[in-house]
Amino acid sequence: MRVVFAGTPEFARTALEAIAAAGDDFEVVLVLTQPDRPAGRGMKLQASPVKQCAMAHGWPVAQPRSLRLDGKYPDDAAAAREALLAARADVMVVAAYGLILPQWVLDTPRLGCLNIHASLLPRWRGAAPIHRAIEAGDSETGVTIMQMDAGLDTGDMLIEERLAIGEDSTARLHDRLAEMGGRLIVDALRLAQAGRLQPVKQPAEGITYAHKIEKHEAKIDWSQPAEVLARRMRAFDPFPGASSTVDGEVVKVWAARAEPGEAAEAPGTVLEASPQGIVIATGAGRLVATELQRPGGKRLPAADFLRGFDLKAGQVFDR
Repeated sequence: MRVVFAGTPEFARTALEAIAAAGDDFEVVLVLTQPDRPAGRGMKLQASPVKQCAMAHGWPVAQPRSLRLDGKYPDDAAAAREALLAARADVMVVAAYGLILPQWVLDTPRLGCLNIHASLLPRWRGAAPIHRAIEAGDSETGVTIMQMDAGLDTGDMLIEERLAIGEDSTARLHDRLAEMGGRLIVDALRLAQAGRLQPVKQPAEGITYAHKIEKHEAKIDWSQPAEVLARRMRAFDPFPGASSTVDGEVVKVWAARAEPGEAAEAPGTVLEASPQGIVIATGAGRLVATELQRPGGKRLPAADFLRGFDLKAGQVFDR
Protein backbone atom coordinates (compact mmCIF):
# COMPACT_ATOMS: atom_id res chain seq x y z
CA MET A 1 0.00 0.00 0.00
CA ARG A 2 1.39 3.39 -1.04
CA VAL A 3 1.09 5.88 1.82
CA VAL A 4 1.45 9.65 1.91
CA PHE A 5 1.93 11.00 5.42
CA ALA A 6 1.08 14.56 6.50
CA GLY A 7 2.10 15.72 9.97
CA THR A 8 4.44 18.01 11.84
CA PRO A 9 5.05 17.61 15.62
CA GLU A 10 6.25 14.77 17.84
CA PHE A 11 2.75 13.29 18.08
CA ALA A 12 2.79 12.75 14.32
CA ARG A 13 6.37 11.47 14.27
CA THR A 14 5.36 8.63 16.60
CA ALA A 15 2.69 7.55 14.12
CA LEU A 16 5.07 7.78 11.16
CA GLU A 17 7.61 5.59 12.97
CA ALA A 18 4.85 3.06 13.71
CA ILE A 19 4.01 2.86 10.00
CA ALA A 20 7.68 2.44 9.15
CA ALA A 21 7.98 -0.38 11.69
CA ALA A 22 4.89 -2.18 10.39
CA GLY A 23 6.77 -3.89 7.58
CA ASP A 24 6.85 -3.94 3.81
CA ASP A 25 3.06 -3.83 3.43
CA PHE A 26 3.23 -0.03 3.63
CA GLU A 27 5.46 2.10 1.42
CA VAL A 28 5.78 5.74 2.45
CA VAL A 29 6.02 7.52 -0.90
CA LEU A 30 5.79 11.17 0.25
CA VAL A 31 5.84 13.11 3.51
CA LEU A 32 4.17 16.49 3.90
CA THR A 33 5.16 18.67 6.84
CA GLN A 34 5.19 22.35 7.69
CA PRO A 35 8.15 24.55 6.70
CA ASP A 36 11.19 24.71 8.97
CA ARG A 37 10.73 27.21 11.81
CA PRO A 38 13.16 29.25 13.93
CA ALA A 39 13.71 27.56 17.30
CA GLY A 40 16.09 27.50 20.25
CA ARG A 41 18.14 30.32 21.73
CA GLY A 42 19.84 31.04 18.41
CA MET A 43 16.49 30.97 16.58
CA LYS A 44 17.98 28.87 13.82
CA LEU A 45 15.69 27.15 11.34
CA GLN A 46 14.78 23.71 12.63
CA ALA A 47 13.12 20.83 10.82
CA SER A 48 9.95 19.43 12.33
CA PRO A 49 10.08 16.04 14.08
CA VAL A 50 8.24 14.53 11.11
CA LYS A 51 10.75 15.95 8.62
CA GLN A 52 13.63 14.64 10.73
CA CYS A 53 12.03 11.19 10.72
CA ALA A 54 11.46 11.30 6.95
CA MET A 55 15.05 12.33 6.25
CA ALA A 56 16.35 9.53 8.47
CA HIS A 57 14.37 7.03 6.38
CA GLY A 58 15.19 8.63 3.03
CA TRP A 59 11.59 9.51 2.14
CA PRO A 60 10.80 12.49 -0.12
CA VAL A 61 9.52 15.57 1.73
CA ALA A 62 7.34 18.49 0.64
CA GLN A 63 6.85 21.57 2.83
CA PRO A 64 4.20 23.82 1.27
CA ARG A 65 3.14 26.92 3.17
CA SER A 66 -0.41 26.31 1.99
CA LEU A 67 -2.36 23.72 0.00
CA ARG A 68 -4.95 26.17 -1.33
CA LEU A 69 -4.53 26.58 -5.06
CA ASP A 70 -6.34 29.93 -4.86
CA GLY A 71 -4.69 31.05 -1.64
CA LYS A 72 -1.71 33.19 -0.63
CA TYR A 73 0.90 30.67 -1.84
CA PRO A 74 -0.50 29.18 -5.06
CA ASP A 75 2.95 28.10 -6.29
CA ASP A 76 3.51 26.06 -3.12
CA ALA A 77 0.10 24.44 -3.49
CA ALA A 78 0.63 23.67 -7.17
CA ALA A 79 3.99 22.05 -6.47
CA ALA A 80 2.46 19.98 -3.67
CA ARG A 81 -0.31 18.88 -6.02
CA GLU A 82 2.21 17.70 -8.57
CA ALA A 83 4.08 15.78 -5.88
CA LEU A 84 0.86 14.16 -4.61
CA LEU A 85 -0.25 13.14 -8.08
CA ALA A 86 3.19 11.71 -8.84
CA ALA A 87 3.11 9.72 -5.57
CA ARG A 88 0.06 7.73 -6.77
CA ALA A 89 -0.95 7.19 -3.17
CA ASP A 90 -3.50 4.64 -2.06
CA VAL A 91 -4.10 6.58 1.17
CA MET A 92 -2.98 9.66 3.07
CA VAL A 93 -2.45 9.53 6.83
CA VAL A 94 -2.84 12.90 8.58
CA ALA A 95 -1.72 13.61 12.15
CA ALA A 96 -1.45 17.13 13.59
CA TYR A 97 -0.36 18.51 10.22
CA GLY A 98 -1.39 22.10 10.89
CA LEU A 99 -2.65 23.00 7.40
CA ILE A 100 -6.22 22.82 6.13
CA LEU A 101 -6.67 20.15 3.47
CA PRO A 102 -8.74 21.43 0.51
CA GLN A 103 -11.12 19.07 -1.23
CA TRP A 104 -8.64 18.32 -4.01
CA VAL A 105 -6.27 16.86 -1.42
CA LEU A 106 -9.01 14.74 0.18
CA ASP A 107 -9.93 13.40 -3.26
CA THR A 108 -6.41 12.58 -4.48
CA PRO A 109 -5.57 9.29 -2.66
CA ARG A 110 -7.59 6.28 -3.81
CA LEU A 111 -8.83 5.57 -0.26
CA GLY A 112 -8.96 9.16 0.88
CA CYS A 113 -7.35 10.65 4.00
CA LEU A 114 -7.29 9.02 7.44
CA ASN A 115 -6.81 11.30 10.43
CA ILE A 116 -5.39 10.38 13.85
CA HIS A 117 -7.38 12.52 16.28
CA ALA A 118 -6.54 12.58 20.00
CA SER A 119 -10.06 12.54 21.42
CA LEU A 120 -13.23 10.48 21.51
CA LEU A 121 -15.19 12.22 18.76
CA PRO A 122 -17.39 14.18 18.62
CA ARG A 123 -16.05 15.47 21.95
CA TRP A 124 -13.16 17.86 21.49
CA ARG A 125 -13.05 18.50 17.81
CA GLY A 126 -10.42 21.06 16.97
CA ALA A 127 -6.86 22.08 17.76
CA ALA A 128 -6.20 21.20 21.41
CA PRO A 129 -8.17 18.09 22.41
CA ILE A 130 -5.61 16.79 24.94
CA HIS A 131 -5.35 20.06 26.86
CA ARG A 132 -9.08 20.72 26.90
CA ALA A 133 -10.01 17.22 28.06
CA ILE A 134 -7.76 17.61 31.12
CA GLU A 135 -8.89 21.19 31.76
CA ALA A 136 -12.55 20.14 31.68
CA GLY A 137 -12.01 17.31 34.14
CA ASP A 138 -12.90 14.50 31.72
CA SER A 139 -12.32 11.07 33.24
CA GLU A 140 -11.28 9.53 29.93
CA THR A 141 -10.16 10.37 26.44
CA GLY A 142 -8.69 8.34 23.60
CA VAL A 143 -7.87 8.23 19.92
CA THR A 144 -10.26 8.17 16.98
CA ILE A 145 -9.10 7.20 13.50
CA MET A 146 -11.37 9.19 11.22
CA GLN A 147 -12.11 9.35 7.49
CA MET A 148 -11.53 13.00 6.71
CA ASP A 149 -14.07 15.20 4.98
CA ALA A 150 -14.26 18.93 4.36
CA GLY A 151 -15.51 19.75 7.88
CA LEU A 152 -13.54 20.31 11.08
CA ASP A 153 -13.12 16.78 12.48
CA THR A 154 -16.60 15.83 11.25
CA GLY A 155 -15.75 12.71 9.23
CA ASP A 156 -16.86 9.14 9.83
CA MET A 157 -15.19 7.25 12.67
CA LEU A 158 -13.22 4.14 11.70
CA ILE A 159 -11.52 2.98 14.92
CA GLU A 160 -11.78 4.26 18.49
CA GLU A 161 -9.95 3.33 21.67
CA ARG A 162 -10.42 4.79 25.17
CA LEU A 163 -7.90 5.75 27.82
CA ALA A 164 -8.33 6.89 31.44
CA ILE A 165 -6.83 10.34 32.06
CA GLY A 166 -6.15 10.01 35.78
CA GLU A 167 -3.79 12.72 37.07
CA ASP A 168 -1.84 13.04 33.81
CA SER A 169 -0.48 16.34 32.56
CA THR A 170 -0.78 17.17 28.88
CA ALA A 171 2.86 16.15 28.42
CA ARG A 172 2.31 12.66 29.85
CA LEU A 173 -1.09 12.13 28.23
CA HIS A 174 0.30 13.29 24.87
CA ASP A 175 2.89 10.51 24.90
CA ARG A 176 0.35 7.83 25.83
CA LEU A 177 -2.04 8.96 23.10
CA ALA A 178 0.74 9.24 20.53
CA GLU A 179 1.68 5.60 21.11
CA MET A 180 -1.97 4.60 20.86
CA GLY A 181 -2.42 6.62 17.67
CA GLY A 182 0.56 4.92 16.02
CA ARG A 183 -0.78 1.48 16.88
CA LEU A 184 -4.33 2.27 15.74
CA ILE A 185 -3.34 3.83 12.42
CA VAL A 186 -1.42 0.67 11.52
CA ASP A 187 -4.54 -1.34 12.37
CA ALA A 188 -6.63 1.01 10.21
CA LEU A 189 -4.25 0.72 7.27
CA ARG A 190 -4.37 -3.07 7.45
CA LEU A 191 -8.17 -2.98 7.49
CA ALA A 192 -8.19 -0.53 4.58
CA GLN A 193 -5.83 -2.76 2.64
CA ALA A 194 -8.23 -5.68 3.17
CA GLY A 195 -11.32 -3.59 2.35
CA ARG A 196 -12.69 -4.14 5.85
CA LEU A 197 -13.01 -0.63 7.25
CA GLN A 198 -16.49 0.05 8.61
CA PRO A 199 -17.23 3.80 8.81
CA VAL A 200 -19.58 4.99 11.57
CA LYS A 201 -21.23 8.42 11.52
CA GLN A 202 -20.38 10.67 14.44
CA PRO A 203 -23.21 11.25 16.94
CA ALA A 204 -25.07 14.52 16.56
CA GLU A 205 -24.99 15.06 20.33
CA GLY A 206 -22.01 15.82 22.57
CA ILE A 207 -20.08 18.01 20.14
CA THR A 208 -17.49 20.31 21.75
CA TYR A 209 -14.60 22.31 20.31
CA ALA A 210 -11.07 22.30 21.68
CA HIS A 211 -9.96 25.81 20.88
CA LYS A 212 -6.28 26.57 20.44
CA ILE A 213 -4.33 27.22 23.64
CA GLU A 214 -3.41 30.90 23.98
CA LYS A 215 -0.57 32.40 26.02
CA HIS A 216 -2.92 34.63 28.01
CA GLU A 217 -4.55 31.54 29.53
CA ALA A 218 -1.41 31.01 31.61
CA LYS A 219 -2.41 33.69 34.13
CA ILE A 220 -3.79 32.13 37.31
CA ASP A 221 -7.13 33.47 38.52
CA TRP A 222 -7.01 32.65 42.21
CA SER A 223 -10.74 33.34 42.59
CA GLN A 224 -11.42 30.06 40.80
CA PRO A 225 -11.81 26.83 42.80
CA ALA A 226 -8.61 24.99 43.70
CA GLU A 227 -9.78 21.91 41.83
CA VAL A 228 -10.19 23.91 38.61
CA LEU A 229 -6.75 25.50 39.02
CA ALA A 230 -5.03 22.15 39.61
CA ARG A 231 -6.59 20.78 36.40
CA ARG A 232 -5.51 23.83 34.41
CA MET A 233 -1.94 23.43 35.65
CA ARG A 234 -1.88 19.85 34.41
CA ALA A 235 -3.56 20.88 31.15
CA PHE A 236 -1.07 23.69 30.46
CA ASP A 237 2.04 21.58 31.05
CA PRO A 238 4.24 22.02 28.99
CA PHE A 239 2.57 25.03 27.31
CA PRO A 240 1.84 27.75 28.27
CA GLY A 241 2.26 26.85 31.93
CA ALA A 242 0.34 28.55 34.75
CA SER A 243 1.81 31.71 36.24
CA SER A 244 1.19 34.44 38.76
CA THR A 245 3.09 37.36 40.27
CA VAL A 246 4.15 37.78 43.88
CA ASP A 247 6.17 40.79 45.07
CA GLY A 248 6.74 41.79 41.45
CA GLU A 249 8.24 38.46 40.35
CA VAL A 250 6.53 36.01 38.00
CA VAL A 251 6.31 32.47 39.35
CA LYS A 252 5.14 29.48 37.33
CA VAL A 253 3.27 26.72 39.12
CA TRP A 254 3.74 23.44 37.26
CA ALA A 255 2.19 20.96 39.67
CA ALA A 256 -0.33 21.32 42.46
CA ARG A 257 -3.12 19.50 44.21
CA ALA A 258 -6.45 20.75 45.51
CA GLU A 259 -7.41 20.39 49.16
CA PRO A 260 -10.73 21.12 50.84
CA GLY A 261 -10.99 23.84 53.44
CA GLU A 262 -12.07 27.44 53.40
CA ALA A 263 -9.70 30.27 54.29
CA ALA A 264 -10.55 33.66 55.74
CA GLU A 265 -7.80 35.22 53.63
CA ALA A 266 -8.36 36.56 50.11
CA PRO A 267 -7.75 34.27 47.13
CA GLY A 268 -4.05 34.24 46.21
CA THR A 269 -2.88 34.59 49.82
CA VAL A 270 -0.08 32.24 50.91
CA LEU A 271 -1.36 30.31 53.93
CA GLU A 272 1.73 28.17 54.47
CA ALA A 273 5.14 27.72 52.82
CA SER A 274 6.82 24.45 53.71
CA PRO A 275 9.00 21.87 51.95
CA GLN A 276 5.88 19.77 51.45
CA GLY A 277 4.18 22.47 49.40
CA ILE A 278 3.03 26.07 49.27
CA VAL A 279 -0.59 26.35 50.39
CA ILE A 280 -2.52 29.16 48.70
CA ALA A 281 -6.09 30.35 49.25
CA THR A 282 -8.44 30.14 46.26
CA GLY A 283 -12.07 30.87 45.54
CA ALA A 284 -13.01 27.45 46.91
CA GLY A 285 -10.60 25.19 48.73
CA ARG A 286 -6.83 25.48 49.00
CA LEU A 287 -4.19 24.86 46.35
CA VAL A 288 -0.96 23.14 47.38
CA ALA A 289 1.76 24.03 44.87
CA THR A 290 4.43 21.32 44.74
CA GLU A 291 6.52 22.27 41.68
CA LEU A 292 7.41 25.86 40.81
CA GLN A 293 9.77 27.91 38.65
CA ARG A 294 11.30 31.38 38.69
CA PRO A 295 12.11 33.24 35.45
CA GLY A 296 15.24 31.77 33.91
CA GLY A 297 15.36 29.00 36.47
CA LYS A 298 14.47 25.33 36.48
CA ARG A 299 11.29 23.63 37.55
CA LEU A 300 11.84 22.71 41.18
CA PRO A 301 10.07 20.82 43.95
CA ALA A 302 8.65 23.18 46.58
CA ALA A 303 11.46 22.40 49.05
CA ASP A 304 14.18 23.40 46.55
CA PHE A 305 12.20 26.38 45.28
CA LEU A 306 11.89 27.82 48.78
CA ARG A 307 15.65 27.67 49.30
CA GLY A 308 16.04 30.35 46.64
CA PHE A 309 12.76 32.23 47.08
CA ASP A 310 11.80 33.53 50.51
CA LEU A 311 8.06 33.02 50.34
CA LYS A 312 6.11 33.37 53.59
CA ALA A 313 2.57 33.07 54.85
CA GLY A 314 0.66 36.31 54.31
CA GLN A 315 2.21 37.21 50.96
CA VAL A 316 -0.31 37.53 48.15
CA PHE A 317 -0.16 36.37 44.53
CA ASP A 318 -1.73 38.83 42.11
CA ARG A 319 -5.03 37.84 40.53
